[in-house]
Amino acid sequence: MIEHHLDIPTPDGAMNTFYVHPDEGGPHPVVLFYMDAPGKREELHDMARRIAAVGYAVILPNLYYRRTREFVMVRDEAGFKRMFEMMDHLSNALIASDTGALLRFIDSRPELRHDRVGVVGYCMSGPFSVTAAASHPDRIACIASIYGARMVTDKPDSPHRVLDRVKCESYFACAEIDQYAPREMVDTLESALKTAGTPYRLEWYPGAQHGFAFPLRAGIYDKPSAERHWQRLFSLFERNLKR
Repeated sequence: MIEHHLDIPTPDGAMNTFYVHPDEGGPHPVVLFYMDAPGKREELHDMARRIAAVGYAVILPNLYYRRTREFVMVRDEAGFKRMFEMMDHLSNALIASDTGALLRFIDSRPELRHDRVGVVGYCMSGPFSVTAAASHPDRIACIASIYGARMVTDKPDSPHRVLDRVKCESYFACAEIDQYAPREMVDTLESALKTAGTPYRLEWYPGAQHGFAFPLRAGIYDKPSAERHWQRLFSLFERNLKR
């Protein structure tokens, strides 16, 4: 595989990004990998490499680039306060703009397919996958939200309110034990999915906790659930990105 650390221009500055793709056989279908709240880090780089290893180009941007080029999460009271401050400065409108910048980057690269793009988001960025599909329905071919938080809010651009603009296949992985995405929120989301007519699959992961897919999340990582989510992702991408 070939790896790059590069800056992608956006209307708000340079978005530093990890970009990995197979070293032959292009042009490659693309997956945008949106980070969770603790930020872009080597743990996520390894997950991006796993996706790239089965034939995709993966683009993992630092969504906090407007504030910092590197965010290091410290798991104490002050660290969580800082994390939520970083998380809260983002908005769906900013993510829609950043997605547009990433699509322009894709269009500039001959090693990439320009016609079909997938998106996966974890936790904080679960709703960003919906935003990407709703704001760029002609380009986004599939999305996945893995234990997405804030999928239902009282804002006009809440993910559950824009699902009628999502035309692609969507996958939602929901942890049974999740204070950030409780069952009542997921039930509201699913009701909105049915009303919108969006093609989707929503699946519960019994006994799994929020964060179960991250291998370095001590006491929370659950290998059977993590492997199941990889199977679901690869099937989703195979159906929608490689045809």
